[in-house]
Amino acid sequence: MSFLDRLNSWARRSVTLKLAIIGFLILFLLIPTSMLDSLIYERQNLRDSAQTEVASKWGLQQVVGGPVISVPYSYEVPAAEDKTVTRSGYAHFLPDEINIDGDLNPQERYRGIFVVVLYNTKLKVSGSFGNFDAAALNIPESALRWEDALFTIGISDMTGIQSAIDLQLGDSTLSLGPGTVTKDIFDSGGSVLAGLDGDSKNVTYSYELDLNGSSALYFRPFGKRTTVNLNGGWGNPSFDGGFLPKEREVSDSGFSASWEVLQLNRNYPQQGTGSFAPKGNTYISKSLGNNYVDPSSNYDQFGLRLLLPVDEYKKTYRSTNFAIIFIFITFLTFFFMEVLNKRRVHPIQYLLIGAAIILFYVLLLSISEHLLFDAAYWISCVVIVTLITGYSWFVLRNAKLTGLVAGILLVLYIFFYSLLQLQDYALLFGAIGLLLILAVIMWLTRNIDWYNLERES
Repeated sequence: MSFLDRLNSWARRSVTLKLAIIGFLILFLLIPTSMLDSLIYERQNLRDSAQTEVASKWGLQQVVGGPVISVPYSYEVPAAEDKTVTRSGYAHFLPDEINIDGDLNPQERYRGIFVVVLYNTKLKVSGSFGNFDAAALNIPESALRWEDALFTIGISDMTGIQSAIDLQLGDSTLSLGPGTVTKDIFDSGGSVLAGLDGDSKNVTYSYELDLNGSSALYFRPFGKRTTVNLNGGWGNPSFDGGFLPKEREVSDSGFSASWEVLQLNRNYPQQGTGSFAPKGNTYISKSLGNNYVDPSSNYDQFGLRLLLPVDEYKKTYRSTNFAIIFIFITFLTFFFMEVLNKRRVHPIQYLLIGAAIILFYVLLLSISEHLLFDAAYWISCVVIVTLITGYSWFVLRNAKLTGLVAGILLVLYIFFYSLLQLQDYALLFGAIGLLLILAVIMWLTRNIDWYNLERES
C-alpha cells in the first residue's frame, strides 16, 4: 500500500482529524453568522430611514418645555481705569405651577413594508408665575426692561404645530409667534412679547397645543411643581426619562399616566441668567431613527415612547445569538452518528448542513418583515427541518437515524424559541438546557473507548 493510500485510509478513520475538521468548519461558519448581524442592522437602518422620512414631514419626537418669562437687561459696571463695562442679557423666570392635561392619539403609517408610529396630541397647559425677584439675581431693578419681557415655550420640532397657539396671560390674550429670540433655554419653540410689570404677582397663564410627533413625547419640569396627566390609545408605551409616572394604567386598548415633579427633583433654580437650565439634547441616531431623545443625557426630561408590539429585528437579532450553539449541537449529532453507527459524513456535507442552519435566520428575517415573528419563525423552522431531514436521508440511508435528526432539530428549534419568549429567565433556562444536552452526550458516550476507536474503524 502506497503512502498516499495509507494517508487516505488514516484520514478516513481518524476521529481526531474529524473533530479538528468539524472545529474548523464551525469557526469558518462564524463568518456568515457574523454577516447575519450586519444584514439585520442594514434592514433595521433601512426601516429607520423610512420612519425618519415620514416623521420629518409629520413631526419628529417632541420635547415640550416651559413656559419661561425672559426679561432683557442692560446696565454698566465699573471697570479698570475709571471705565465702565456694559453687562446685558436675559433674566429668566420659571413658573411656580405647570399643569398639563393631554390626549395622545397614535396611528400607524406605512412606508413600503415598514411601519411608522405617528401621533397627534392635544395638550392643555396652565399655571402661574409667582414673584419676580430680580434682586436675587444681583441685577438692578432699573436694568430690567419689563416692557420687553418675552413669554417663551419650547417645542423641539415646530413642524408638528397644527394650529395657532393662543395665550391667555393674566387679562391679556396673545398669540405666540415662531422662534425663541434667546437661545439660552430652548433651541426652538414659540414666543410672544408679554409686556409685564416687574411688580406683578401670581401671573396666570393658559394655552393649548395641537401637536404632531412620532415615536416619543417628553416634557420638562420647569415649574416648582409640574404635573402631567396623559391618556392615549396605545397599548405598548415605554415610560422613561428622568422620572417615572406617579400613577399609570396600561391595557391593550390604551394607557393613562400622571407625573408630578417638584423643583427639588432637579438641579437648577427657578430663575437665573444665561443658560442656567440644561437645553434639550437630541441627536440623529442611526439605530433608532428620528431625532432620538436620549433621556439619560437629560435627567430633567420625562415622558414615554410608543413601542411597536413586535420589533422583528430585535427578536431576530436575539435569535442569531444561538446560531453557533445550534450549529455545534447539530454537527455533534452527526459526529456521534458516525462514531456510534459507523456512518461516514463528509466535511462538505457538514458544511452544507451548516449553511442550511444559517439560511434559517435569513428566512426568519425576510419573512418577519411581512408576517408576525412567531409565524415567520415556525415557517422557517419547517422549511429548514424538512431540507436537512431530506438531505440526511441521502447521507445516512437509514430511516431511524434520519428520524432522529428530524427529532433533534425540532427539539432544538422549540427550545430556542422558548428562550426567546423568556427574557427574564433566558439565561437560567439556557444554562439548564445546555446542561441537559451535555448530560445526554456523556451518557450516550460513557462506554466508548476513544483510544481504540480508530483501530476498530
